[in-house]
Amino acid sequence: MANTANQSELGKTSAYCSQYAPELLFPIPRQEKRDELNITADTLPFQGLDIWTAYELSWLNAKGKPVVRIAEFAFSADSEFLIESKSFKLYLNSFNGTRFDTEQDVVKTLEQDLTQACGEAVAVDIRTVMHDETLLGKLPGSNIDELDIAVDSYKVDISLLNSDQSSVVSETLNSHLLKSNCLVTSQPDWGSIVIRYEGPQINHEGLLKYIVSFREHDEFHEQCVERVFTDIMKNCRPEKLTVYARYVRRGGLDINPYRSNFEDEFDISRTSRQ
Repeated sequence: MANTANQSELGKTSAYCSQYAPELLFPIPRQEKRDELNITADTLPFQGLDIWTAYELSWLNAKGKPVVRIAEFAFSADSEFLIESKSFKLYLNSFNGTRFDTEQDVVKTLEQDLTQACGEAVAVDIRTVMHDETLLGKLPGSNIDELDIAVDSYKVDISLLNSDQSSVVSETLNSHLLKSNCLVTSQPDWGSIVIRYEGPQINHEGLLKYIVSFREHDEFHEQCVERVFTDIMKNCRPEKLTVYARYVRRGGLDINPYRSNFEDEFDISRTSRQ
């Protein structure tokens, strides 16, 4: 659990710490926001992961030489806690002036600290910067951003979602117009979202308006994706549904939540915004 000192630092200017400090991690209970969506921990309507990518991971080897890597972290949606992003950045920065004998020691340390903080095993994959020089991917499905819609509200509105119960389809849709605000700092979080489903055809214009309605909404990335998932299930009643988002990085970290009631793998290719 987080301590009072940690909590007092959220949303405030924080001193840069370059020596290993796992106490900087600030866990936040997932259930607090799930209560708003009538989601209980023992009957989650989805499975999924929160994939974090860290582009600024560095430490010192045994001889004091800096090592730079890109890291990917996979947090289970079943975990009791999520990690507040600023605290995660500060924690990773604390590796910058810390010596480790091997890269495996770094991975082991990250896995142990993050698992303890969130309450569920966290998978850590570290790769070299050269290895990451790959072609950018693109979101699957049809993009709906060019639909000519009129928008007069930027507060989340579930009533914008509707479907044609007489027309059953299987389709994948995406949009780059997702934007919400950090629950702690109120800073903008920009993202792209993918919605894959089977069931009554969702009204595309209404869906796009709904996505845009998050524009002034204050909520963490993971919570936004779970809200989209539960709202679509409630108003459109698809048999199968996957919702995932690729958020633009801030402070060297991007967060990519994935929720589904029928599949457990998705394309994690970087997009042009990342």
